[in-house]
Amino acid sequence: MLPRSGDILHVTREASVQFVEPLLFRVIRVHDWPTYDGWVWLDGYELNAGGDAVERRSIFVRISGLRTVGSAPDIRTRNSRRPAAVRQVGVPSRYR
Repeated sequence: MLPRSGDILHVTREASVQFVEPLLFRVIRVHDWPTYDGWVWLDGYELNAGGDAVERRSIFVRISGLRTVGSAPDIRTRNSRRPAAVRQVGVPSRYR
């Protein structure tokens, strides 16, 4: 299954021989460029151990070698949050 925007992947040597040192990768975009069967170009951010983006990268990987660590948030869930409370500001007494 193709990763989605927002997914966090553990990318290792199983995804491509270039990843001798494993990395965490947050997907920005999955390109629809023609390539070998089972391979894909991904744009995203390399993450440090704390989950912070440290470098933007484009990587060419084998889909079957990717392991999903975190999923993209469901858009319905994100948009169904209650709006932030609006602070009621009183009218100063001199203007009443």
